[in-house]
Amino acid sequence: MTDADWQKRLTPAQFTVLRKHGTERAGGSPLDKEYRPGIYHCAGCELALFSSETKFDSGTGWPSFWAPLTNAVGTTTDRSFFMVRTEAHCTRCGGHLGHVFDDGPKPTGLRYCMNGVALTFRRA
Repeated sequence: MTDADWQKRLTPAQFTVLRKHGTERAGGSPLDKEYRPGIYHCAGCELALFSSETKFDSGTGWPSFWAPLTNAVGTTTDRSFFMVRTEAHCTRCGGHLGHVFDDGPKPTGLRYCMNGVALTFRRA
């Protein structure tokens, strides 16, 4: 889809994050404190990305997970802002979701730090 197509489909905040690799402010998403059973989906294409079973409170102000669903989230190297990070993106639409850090809990030791605006939540 073109940028114009995405702009018709997404809110301005979703477009900035998913298509332009933006970041929402910490604590800005109600999904950060969402802990009911369910599945988190890509706000761009509705692909199921994360189970609530892998969600944890990282204290960062962004929804955090220790693992994605199988084949749902891809990663690339992000060299923006004079640092090297691991970017997480939706494997279906390529939308930017956030970043992955190695300071998460067991069993993976990873923290998928996601922009809440890039996600939708569906209760189980």
